[in-house]
Parts: sequence; C-alpha cells; structure tokens
Amino acid sequence: MPQHDPVARKVYVNLRDQNIFAVIDPATDAVIGRYPAGRCKGNHGMAFDPEHHRAFLSCEENELMTVFDLDKNAPTAFLPLAGGPDVIKFDPGLGRIYVASYSGAISVFHEDDPHHYRKLQDFHVQRAVHSVAVDLATHRVYTPEQEENDQPVARMVVYEAVGAP
Repeated sequence: MPQHDPVARKVYVNLRDQNIFAVIDPATDAVIGRYPAGRCKGNHGMAFDPEHHRAFLSCEENELMTVFDLDKNAPTAFLPLAGGPDVIKFDPGLGRIYVASYSGAISVFHEDDPHHYRKLQDFHVQRAVHSVAVDLATHRVYTPEQEENDQPVARMVVYEAVGAP
C-alpha cells in the first residue's frame, strides 16, 4: 500500500514480509531508505500526518498500531489494536486515527501531540469490516460491510465522529 507524502515529496512503502518501512524519491525512483518497523510485525496499512511528519502503520501479525517518526526514521510508539487490523486512516482536523479490523471493531486513537497518542476505544462494528475512509470536511467515517451476523450483505455504513477528545 504505497503512499505519497505531498509535504516531504516522498513515497513510502511497507515491506511487510521484512518488517521494513521503505522510502522512495519519486523524482529518481530510487530507494533512499529502508528502516526497521520495530516491534511492528506485518506492517500493512499506512496513513500520514504530514504536518507532524508521522506515519501510522497497522501491524497485522501482532495487532499493533505503530507511530513512525519520519524525521528520525524510527518507530516511536506502539499501541494495541483490535484483532485483524487492516486499513488505517488519519483525520487531521480531529487528530484521530481509525484502524478497521476483521474482528469487528474500528480502533480509534487520538493524537494529543506528535509525541503522545492514546486509544479512545475499539468501536464495535460487523465482523469483516476491514476498510475505512474519512471525510476530512465532515469528519464522517465510512465503512463497507460485507457481513451482518454471518450473513452476506453489501452496504456502506456512515458514522459521525462524536465527543471531544
């Protein structure tokens, strides 16, 4: 799941089979860095806080969210996730990070500042909800459901972000 950082003008790639976070210069297509993801095993999903130079990684194999400092090229925090983490998104307006998980939860975190993060909750949803999108203008969270009580469905669910962090 490569991501482009428009502020740093770099492309980032999770090499999950190696637990490596790689950096590419899109001007030259050269790999300019390969950094260990620390305790993160199976780094898969990725989101950015470009203002504070942070990447957020969802770690499939050990159910952690890793905060990666893009200036130091090192992980700085590890927080527990619900089982089966996949897609991760960041809402800079609310300072919230959302991680959708196959187990039936969306883990919600708050960025207090670039050095401090806290888990707000594991918000329960239908099992197998593993994708999430955030509307940065309205702060709504969108998740596609493919199951309801173990029966197949196909629908989009919209959640309103509530409460001040």
